Amino acid sequence: MKRVAHRLLAVAIVSTLAAQAQAEVALDVIGDYEVSFEGLVQADGNWFNNDVVDLNGSSGNDGKDSEFEMRRAELVLKGKGTMFDWVLGYDAKANKYLDVNLKWKLGSNYVQVGQFKQVNSLEELSSTKNNDFISKAMVTNTFAVGRRVGVAYGDGGKNWGYTANVFGREMTRNLGQGQGFGGRFYYAPIVDGDSTLHFGVSAVDYDTNNDTQRWRIRPDADLATARLIDTGNILNADRNRTYGLEGLWSSGPFKVQAEYMRTTTTRTSNSTAADFTGDSWYVSGVWNITGESWGYKGGTPTTPLPNDPAAGMWQVGVRYDDANLSDGSIRGGDEHNITVGMNWYWRSNVKIMANYVAVKSSKYNSALAADLSDDPNIFETRLQFFW
Repeated sequence: MKRVAHRLLAVAIVSTLAAQAQAEVALDVIGDYEVSFEGLVQADGNWFNNDVVDLNGSSGNDGKDSEFEMRRAELVLKGKGTMFDWVLGYDAKANKYLDVNLKWKLGSNYVQVGQFKQVNSLEELSSTKNNDFISKAMVTNTFAVGRRVGVAYGDGGKNWGYTANVFGREMTRNLGQGQGFGGRFYYAPIVDGDSTLHFGVSAVDYDTNNDTQRWRIRPDADLATARLIDTGNILNADRNRTYGLEGLWSSGPFKVQAEYMRTTTTRTSNSTAADFTGDSWYVSGVWNITGESWGYKGGTPTTPLPNDPAAGMWQVGVRYDDANLSDGSIRGGDEHNITVGMNWYWRSNVKIMANYVAVKSSKYNSALAADLSDDPNIFETRLQFFW
């Protein structure tokens, strides 16, 4: 399966490069469906200036403080029709299924069946190819459920919408598990030309895996093999319940975005241990230096194409994010990161990113019987090709 996926990826890249550059490749009209093919290839590099913990020491890198890896190799086939839309996606790098679902459109509302992103994260619901920063925020990587197989019902208009869903495990074996349900509601009092003001709330509730839960977070570096804050295994864990708040403001080339999530892991009825509660949040700002205006659709921001494709679109951004995994006897630690980044979109197919992350963390060390600070710095780059 792996060899086949890699060959399909190579064919897709060659065929796309040979064609005229565009955001997606229209294949055919089959019956009522406009069938298109999309792809996303990302290659990352991380350089670690370690403080206490060796952030990539367990990767077999012979003492080097850098990591390089193909991050994603996504292939997506889509069909758009009058009553139904369908999508079939696969990541050849991670060997896992992406969105694989059918959406039945009933006027402004819809029913969706299959695997799709759950609705408890604004950043997770936004397009991966247009991430503002190389690593998603700690709150997204920790408490957002991600893709699961389930059924969803939703409705909405220009400036409002809601979704309710039930879900089970992830389609690819040995990944996300735990049956649950969730929902999201958003309202945008301003959706006027180049200006948007958006607010949203979300909630999910789902089973833990084998009555055990572990919360741990990479320091805003996807290639790090170590985590600076970590609850360890929370035993006799019954369910996870996450509540989220989100906000977004954009005006012309400026965008400010923020999210907060609070998660409680409840214990089983036969446990005498207390429940655990952790939380995390971020606020970020991005400026399109070359003047392009942000868009908005379906409760998420959209990234514009360059005004001048030959020169491309330049962005600068900054993000502050915070996570706290300590509660009662569980001393998982807390972390505060500042990320500064620059992005360059060239034409409609190429993106180059560079990020600098300053990390400040603190976690209880049993050997010292005290909190131990660990404050590394990380430089990250990404080369991305998409169609």
